[in-house]
Amino acid sequence: MPNAENWQGDVLRDLRGAAQPPAQGQAGPPQQPPAGPAGQAPAPGAGAPAPGHPQANQAPGPGGHAPAPAPAYGYPQQGPGGAAPAPAGPQGGLPPQAQPYPQAQPQAQPQAQPQPRGRHAPAAGPGQRTRTPDSKPAVDRQLSGAGRAPRHGEPFTARALRAVRRTVSSSAAREVAEATRAAELLQQPVTTGRQIAVTSIRGGAGKSTVAALLGTTYAHYRQDPVLFVEADPALGSLPIRLGAESLRWTTGDVADIVEPQMSLLDITGYLVQLRDNAWLLPGSQGQIGAMLDTPSYERAMVALRRYFGVTVVDCETLPAEVARVALSASQARVLATPATLDGVSSTYAVLQWMQGLPPHMLASTSVVITEQAPHCGVDLADAVRTLEAAGPSVHVLPYDRHLADGGRIRTELLAHSTRQTAARLAADVFQLSQKRH
Repeated sequence: MPNAENWQGDVLRDLRGAAQPPAQGQAGPPQQPPAGPAGQAPAPGAGAPAPGHPQANQAPGPGGHAPAPAPAYGYPQQGPGGAAPAPAGPQGGLPPQAQPYPQAQPQAQPQAQPQPRGRHAPAAGPGQRTRTPDSKPAVDRQLSGAGRAPRHGEPFTARALRAVRRTVSSSAAREVAEATRAAELLQQPVTTGRQIAVTSIRGGAGKSTVAALLGTTYAHYRQDPVLFVEADPALGSLPIRLGAESLRWTTGDVADIVEPQMSLLDITGYLVQLRDNAWLLPGSQGQIGAMLDTPSYERAMVALRRYFGVTVVDCETLPAEVARVALSASQARVLATPATLDGVSSTYAVLQWMQGLPPHMLASTSVVITEQAPHCGVDLADAVRTLEAAGPSVHVLPYDRHLADGGRIRTELLAHSTRQTAARLAADVFQLSQKRH
């Protein structure tokens, strides 16, 4: 009858009858089973796997000999002198029949998260998507020749007249002083990454254009990396505005892959590289039906925000759920509105709604009125006064032929007034993101 206080010795004595001599010609010295607590040395057969062990039905190895069973979790494979030491613990560990075997193969290691380099797609791991998306062009190849040559933002006569005025007046000194002040504001260091969300109340308001101008300005003036995040999967135009040639990983894909322990080099393997140390994470691959839910957006932003000094988020139009979450989680907000009566009226209604939110929401918001035609249908001065009365700062982005064409934004072709407005807007929004409201 087994002794309850020396059950390990009883188990080892029961296993003596299963001893078998080692097979002839088997490579390596025979392994010895661990000694029992009372010093009994069981027969070599004690190392055979019990029924139900993962090695019990393993196929024979090369030469017809069954491979040695893998050690259980927590047991070293071999100790000094070729014998495995006794298991640790107050009672010597669990008996072999009850010892757990959590996939303790000698060569198997837990599969780590991908550590991509460059643009290599990682292997799928726990919690990751098993399919690697294919790279697709940002503009369909059949339409690549449809766009005409980019135009300058303002006519030649306007550029010539401005050059003459700068020669005969003192405006050049004022412009240099204003540009210097904007550069000083834009180059302020940050302790944590700043998130700036750009949205609008309706489509066609120029929010992707404003987001591209903001991020491009930050990337030009700042030394730390800048990230563009497209949180608008409904055929957003941000990749085209930034001149991205191909798209692969999207915001929804990266949300299931990026881990906090990854380095910046790992992260950039999933992003589209742009000029001036800037990166883009698109919202879709130009396909109808792409979705981005709030949990995916939150996971992606939490994982990415610590790698970049400034992140500019091109949101969906209000009142979409992701857009509202992005606005509440950002340090500064930009509302883009077209220079039309219905656009200004809708934005004014949004500002009145924001007055019921915590005060910092409206205090860190800026409005951009975009002129999309040479002659707009509203009095801009009156529109600015009305919107400023609701609380935010207001900027007017003048009509620019280069922006109106809708292709890639080339800063050297922007009108002089557009570049000035973009620098002032970027400095103002960056200051808002730095304040503690």
